[in-house]
Amino acid sequence: MTTSVAERRDTFVKALYSLHAGASSGIPKRQSECRQALARLRRSLTGSRQQTAAYEIVFRHDPPESEQEVWLLVAGLFATHPQPARRGHRSLGSSMRALREKRGDAAARRFEQLLGRERDVLPHHLRQIVRLLASDDIPVNYSSLLDDLVVLMGEGYRDNSAHRIRLRWARDFHSPDYTATTASTDDTTTSSPASA
Repeated sequence: MTTSVAERRDTFVKALYSLHAGASSGIPKRQSECRQALARLRRSLTGSRQQTAAYEIVFRHDPPESEQEVWLLVAGLFATHPQPARRGHRSLGSSMRALREKRGDAAARRFEQLLGRERDVLPHHLRQIVRLLASDDIPVNYSSLLDDLVVLMGEGYRDNSAHRIRLRWARDFHSPDYTATTASTDDTTTSSPASA
């Protein structure tokens, strides 16, 4: 029985998250193995020659040939900003919105530049953005990122599906924070009768 590409992607991302769990497990042997694996994945971002260090980790999950480069990129990005798995669908636009709240217009400019990049320079800009997110400890949903990058860096990077991904990222980046909006509305509602 063959597993679907979606299942292989899911298993791959879970394996990445397990590297973070192992590196912070408190079990010396496991910590050492996982830290070494993360270091190899980080090095893989520095060039095609160094990318070979990631092959064992990535290819054991049997990526489709058309997605290999994306899987290698996501593995390196994860190693740059490893974190525990989180629930919920969070796009890169949501992560960048959180960065904008901390860094202001500089994050907004970075995000706008990212949206306009062609697929051949996208990896470079993603590495910079993930480093920024890591420096402010802002989470990235690597499962969502992998799915999105398969489209944005694949053969259909000029298709409607790629455009829809960019629109979703932009919507998540620019949409209001509903928890803050709801809280301020509740405060206004409760304070107005007292002032009347």
